[in-house]
Amino acid sequence: MEFLNNLVNTINGLVWGPPMLVLILGTGLVLMIMLKFMPLTRIGTGFALMWRGRAKGDESTGEISPFQALMTSLAATVGTGNIAGVATAIFLGGPGALFWMWCTALVGMATKYCEVVLAVHYREKDDRGEHVGGPMYAIKNGLGKKWVWLGTAFAIFGGLAGFGIGNMVQVNSMAHALETTFSVPLWATGLITMVVVGLVILGGIRRIGVVAASLVPFMCLAYLIAAAVVLVVNASAIPAAFDLIFTHAFTPIAATGGFAGAAVIAAIRFGVARGIFSNEAGLGTAGIAQAAGTTTSSVRSGMIGMLGTFIDTIIVCSMTGLAIICTGVWTSGASGAALSAAAFESAMPGIGGVILTIALVVFAFTTILGWSYFGEKCWEFLVGTKAIWPFRVIWVLAVPFGAIAQLDFAWLLADTLNGLMAIPNLVSLLLLSPVVVKLTKEYFARS
Repeated sequence: MEFLNNLVNTINGLVWGPPMLVLILGTGLVLMIMLKFMPLTRIGTGFALMWRGRAKGDESTGEISPFQALMTSLAATVGTGNIAGVATAIFLGGPGALFWMWCTALVGMATKYCEVVLAVHYREKDDRGEHVGGPMYAIKNGLGKKWVWLGTAFAIFGGLAGFGIGNMVQVNSMAHALETTFSVPLWATGLITMVVVGLVILGGIRRIGVVAASLVPFMCLAYLIAAAVVLVVNASAIPAAFDLIFTHAFTPIAATGGFAGAAVIAAIRFGVARGIFSNEAGLGTAGIAQAAGTTTSSVRSGMIGMLGTFIDTIIVCSMTGLAIICTGVWTSGASGAALSAAAFESAMPGIGGVILTIALVVFAFTTILGWSYFGEKCWEFLVGTKAIWPFRVIWVLAVPFGAIAQLDFAWLLADTLNGLMAIPNLVSLLLLSPVVVKLTKEYFARS
């Protein structure tokens, strides 16, 4: 077991090392330039399309509304990464890590736009008549048969990673947070979550879409209000917080208090890695959800889909990061969700930790729902629709196990598989980028 652990640790270091960070940021930057910065200049258009996309539309063009598709994608991305992931990035890389999370998100908007455009453009119908898409279908239908192995690799990595990053790791975070704050036994959280998750995902994408559209906007808004209270209480510290963020994005930070100090490369590495973990730009998952949306335009779907990165990182993660830095708790030596909880508790004594625990539970629950669909479509690509029901049953049964298990190795393995998902996706994005540019030009020429 020790050999296996060391092997996965080594692979993880390579997967999330400088070459991968350069590939992720570089691909996003290349795509942004090719699109002439359209994802940034058309953010307002994207929000307008999202608002109009609340109506379901023609059911022959998809199973759920574009808004529900975005909320399903956000359900998977707005998770523990927004609370524990941001805190871990700051703990390991210092305040400068938040700057690199922003950079990842801004170029990631172009990445996610292209992912969604290709997923919708190359989607197909399965033998149940439902629309399916994502990087594996874009590779198969866009690059041809000689590249199918690349799509298969993506589906294998995604189909396995989901059980860790999108299921057991999430319920484990929920269970430990509830045990610490409310003394709820781990097994009780596991069983209750299993039942609720089962009731939702056994109804397929339509039920997931309805639940996500109801829960995600509410949970994001409630969390942002709570984080805003923390910032209002510490309003005088906000200018200094931004100074720390921009200064230490480019200069090392010395040890202070319980903070061990960090080099610039640490700020870049952990800012980018945790940013990708949070918003999933580059992993290709958003396209899987958007491919199920009712739409006649892949470009419109892309402009809606790219908002997931903006909302997740530029808005939600920024509020968490600023709360941690403004309150000064980032030097306490705490890490993960405990660091975020300390920030909320310092501004709202007695209730701050409770609010954060509730947010963590809801965020993690929705992530389990969103990733269940991503994993299902990966296995469907590999073995066909006959995999759907067995996958759903196994997914539901994995939930209580995740609540009570020690998941250090599972987390490491899932984090590694998560990174490996990015490689086939990024390669296909670069190879198919001329298609995206052509579709984008044609759309705006008509509009």
